[in-house]
Amino acid sequence: MQTWWEHFRAAAHRLYAKSPGIEAVPLALVFTIAAGVWVFIEIADEVIEGESRAFDEWLMLSLRSPGDNANPLGPAWLEETARDVTAMGSTFALVFISLVVFFWLVMTKRPHAALLLSIALIGGALLNNALKFLFDRPRPDLVAHGTEVFTLSFPSSHAMLSATIYLTLGVMVMRYSSALRLKVYAMSVAVLLAVMVGVSRVYLGVHWPTDVIAGWAVGAVWASACWLFILWLQRRGQVEKSPVTPLEPAPDS
Repeated sequence: MQTWWEHFRAAAHRLYAKSPGIEAVPLALVFTIAAGVWVFIEIADEVIEGESRAFDEWLMLSLRSPGDNANPLGPAWLEETARDVTAMGSTFALVFISLVVFFWLVMTKRPHAALLLSIALIGGALLNNALKFLFDRPRPDLVAHGTEVFTLSFPSSHAMLSATIYLTLGVMVMRYSSALRLKVYAMSVAVLLAVMVGVSRVYLGVHWPTDVIAGWAVGAVWASACWLFILWLQRRGQVEKSPVTPLEPAPDS
């Protein structure tokens, strides 16, 4: 019996066969959304049934010194660096970065890009809080926490919102860049930042690994959905097309 993912993939292949000229970017975004939703559902099911516990404990303990669960592997400077990295996914850091970019976009007459960033940040935060409330998973109690935490555990807000914001910012740089190497560089940096923040949460013992993986999945889904929404508006003529250079301001409306 075919799963919903196999049905979706077959339908996508049929769509592409009927429309061979379909744009690659929207299709890739749809696949990203579908894959992210599938990953989240699978992990959430494991978490609810308690079947993720063995994997979570194994990976978290593997990052601790043998016989001392309060001491992460590596020298003291590595743990301090992990705190610096995890701060890049904090609410303050993400809001501050988003506001700086938001006002720059407004001042350079790119209102729709500013709207995309606002939707990504506010919508992502609301979605994350709703999911935390729904699953109500407590923080790990297996090891000592390397930094203070104040909210529930699943999914990781640091992992989800850093993926959402940094991927959205990476997309914006891609839209305002004409060279392929700049586009690849921007998205690579965005992915690296999101990965580093998520890994730091597990290393510091404040999130189960499945919290982080689920956060990455939902963050990628939300960022892709926001981008797809902007592309849809652009097709309808309600959003200006991407400029060819990153420094060229959009024309006055």
